[in-house]
Amino acid sequence: MSREPDAGLSGETVLPGDRALPGMLPDALRTELIAFRRDLHMHPELGNQEFRTTAAIKARLEAAGLRPRVLASGTGLVCDVGTWDRVRPMLAFRADIDALPIPDTKTVPYRSTVANRAHACGHDVHTTTVLGAGLVLADLDRQGLLPNAVRLIFQPAEEVLPGGAADAIESGVLDGVGRIIAVHCDPRVDAGRIGLRPGPITSACDRLEITLDGPGGHTARPHLTTDLVTAAAKVVTEVPALLARRVDTRSGLALTWGRIESGHACNVIPQHAELSGTVRCLDLPAWREAPDLVHAAVDEIATLHRAKSQINYIRGVPPVVNDPVTTELLRDAQTARRGALTIEDTEQSLGGEDFSWYLEHVPGAMARLGVHPPGDPVRRDLHRGDFDADERAIETGVELFTAAALIDAVPV
Repeated sequence: MSREPDAGLSGETVLPGDRALPGMLPDALRTELIAFRRDLHMHPELGNQEFRTTAAIKARLEAAGLRPRVLASGTGLVCDVGTWDRVRPMLAFRADIDALPIPDTKTVPYRSTVANRAHACGHDVHTTTVLGAGLVLADLDRQGLLPNAVRLIFQPAEEVLPGGAADAIESGVLDGVGRIIAVHCDPRVDAGRIGLRPGPITSACDRLEITLDGPGGHTARPHLTTDLVTAAAKVVTEVPALLARRVDTRSGLALTWGRIESGHACNVIPQHAELSGTVRCLDLPAWREAPDLVHAAVDEIATLHRAKSQINYIRGVPPVVNDPVTTELLRDAQTARRGALTIEDTEQSLGGEDFSWYLEHVPGAMARLGVHPPGDPVRRDLHRGDFDADERAIETGVELFTAAALIDAVPV
């Protein structure tokens, strides 16, 4: 791709073939989208429970004359804008619609009204940008200006391992799709800007649960039993160290513990211990080997300390690996809308994202959508109760999606 757009009249951008991108968002739509995002923010729903969210999206799409289809799970939906000619594959936009089980600690008028629920990862922004792009493209389609059909995918349960993407794919959301794009809020990037990276942009993320068992006994006589607390401590410290020596360090395979629990009295060696954590990996081949490597390392350390181990390795998501051609499509789209200086390189994150499952089937790319208020010295990270997004990011996202749809339809 990498086409250099020319400046057109009235702030438009002229593409090859004399096709002009529409101008900025109308004020009324911009205001409506901000209100829609705030409504979602006030009513967050966890994965596979997004019934109100699904109904709100469905109602707005139907009001625009579209025909959304709710997914078989009862939450999430898919909607085509334009008429697919069944010849040219469609470009798909994906948004995740679920929230997190944490309290919203912000003091804003649109603070969550649901206890211990918050859109602290920006999914309300993702949803609103895809909805807004769908509304803009539907209006273009009514004017005969949409060259090819576009599919909107509003996916539930992104925060629930292994993610709702697999169920959405199984329900057929990728039928007829040739390429897919998405955005993810990034509080390190200023609103109005995006971050791009060809190749891996997120990491694999799995969940690990381990139980250790032994006969237990008196702390005065650990030699007569299995010293289970020591065994658990050795698993916690030595398994990550073993893994670091059994894979290429460039793969970034990292086991990090989040919970360890055992015992109830200071003078009693317990009979049971539980550990849980996450396994993250930068590299796709190493991620595929990770379960066997972890099982072997845990068994080795547990056996050395005479503990019986049971391992539950829960597959999560592979890394999101951005297709270079689709990444260039996003670069062209942002350049056409806001200029090349609003694009920055971004690093690979250790976070997981189930958008990766779509990329196992079709090429695609995810962009980092800047949500940090320019000039604000405070940067509130994702998955925190005080996280919020500069709502100017909504317009940036809508413009990125709509421009990508129109550019993608122009023959190279």
